[in-house]
Amino acid sequence: METRNGPWVIKGTLLKYKNNWIEVIEDQVIRPDGKQGIFGVVKMVPGVAILPLDEDDFVYLTREFRYAIQEDSIEAAGGAIDPGEEPLDAAKRELEEELGFQAGEWTHLGIVNPFTSVIHSPSHLFLARKLKMTKPHYEGTEVITPLKMKFDEALQLVLESKITQGATSVLILKAKEVLKKLE
Repeated sequence: METRNGPWVIKGTLLKYKNNWIEVIEDQVIRPDGKQGIFGVVKMVPGVAILPLDEDDFVYLTREFRYAIQEDSIEAAGGAIDPGEEPLDAAKRELEEELGFQAGEWTHLGIVNPFTSVIHSPSHLFLARKLKMTKPHYEGTEVITPLKMKFDEALQLVLESKITQGATSVLILKAKEVLKKLE
């Protein structure tokens, strides 16, 4: 049975690979120009990214080795939204797991899709304030170094491409605008 995806006609779908976090599909399509072809899509579990900000204008980020890019990456705390879990609940869980904080004030700053041409991976962005320290609970795949820096330093790292993770970069830039309005 044919279905439509915008101007594309999907004639069939093959699941090429699947694990708990991603699936890779290949669609047999009729392209917008009328020619037959294929289109591959990577679907990732939706996620969250959290920027905790304390009353002294310090933010807390993570430094973690990332297997795919083969180097350390400076990022906001974050992770996958579990099935049936609300984005805010996932953000609260991830903030405590990765940085050992609870927050008394949460601001949802929207969603970012990091690479829209072939990857479906929406990430909800949150600013967390009124922080209370608890204890992190790392997963077996995580070796996280917490980083504390002034908000403006984190912003500068984005502008200098020293923070390159998409959700973190967008989150810091959006937070700057939101915080400007609150002043």
